[in-house]
Amino acid sequence: MSWRTVVISGRCKLDMSLGYLQVRREDVVRIHLSEIGTLIVESTAVSMTAALLVELSRRKVKVLFCDEQRNPAAELMPCYGSYDASGKLRSQIAWPKARKELLWGAIIREKIRRQQAMLLYAHEADRARMLEEYAGRVEGADASNREGHAAKVYFGGLFGAGFTRADGSAINQALNFGYAILLSAFNREIVANGYVTQLGVFHDNMLNPFNLACDLMEPYRPLVDRLVYDLQPKEMNKEVRLGLIDVLNRRVTICQSRQYVSNAIKIYCKSVFRALEENDMEELRFYSDEL
Repeated sequence: MSWRTVVISGRCKLDMSLGYLQVRREDVVRIHLSEIGTLIVESTAVSMTAALLVELSRRKVKVLFCDEQRNPAAELMPCYGSYDASGKLRSQIAWPKARKELLWGAIIREKIRRQQAMLLYAHEADRARMLEEYAGRVEGADASNREGHAAKVYFGGLFGAGFTRADGSAINQALNFGYAILLSAFNREIVANGYVTQLGVFHDNMLNPFNLACDLMEPYRPLVDRLVYDLQPKEMNKEVRLGLIDVLNRRVTICQSRQYVSNAIKIYCKSVFRALEENDMEELRFYSDEL
């Protein structure tokens, strides 16, 4: 079972031999491909063979490429993630609007509950009670925008009343970096299950190739928020980036068992697709995290 997140942060050549990823620098480091769940190429001074890229795609290893500022810039996506991908695509196109709205409401309620738990962790009990009330008022597809109201209360409680998600602060850089790591993990699971990332249940921006991943990842964002809150970064350095990458290796409870976040995402995504295909929101499986 794949479990490792491998980060390549310096000049090297990556190739493949006998089922191993080979990292060639002054020395050679070898890691078996079966152990790798995510490969993050932080440096632009890295060369990779086409054979390695094809094999990583075949094994559904998520590969994330960073730009010269070490921010996520692109990812490797397989053309075919499942043997029945064509059937899954037809089904995805035909998901009824009412069913998608029910799912979106459930996702937003759970996201706000996770935010509420995070506020309790940050000793913001009054704000947490407000979010409990907001979660209870989410109806249908959240037509009253409880998500937006909750966000204002939530981020103000974590990072100060003057905080805004629109500036270029180190806090926002760290949040965006961590969210990009999560987004990549969700893209992987969506494609692996035979669906496409472009067609969302709520997000429908024609310029966004990852609408569905943006939908499904919402309850998992507070996991990144927790790391950023604990780190309180003043700048985006290597220590902060490695701390955020580690979000996939955290453990949460899902289906009454402790799982790595990367495995919890797999379980959750499968439950979402069952809920949509079977028109049964009771199929949804969310994680819990004892903060």
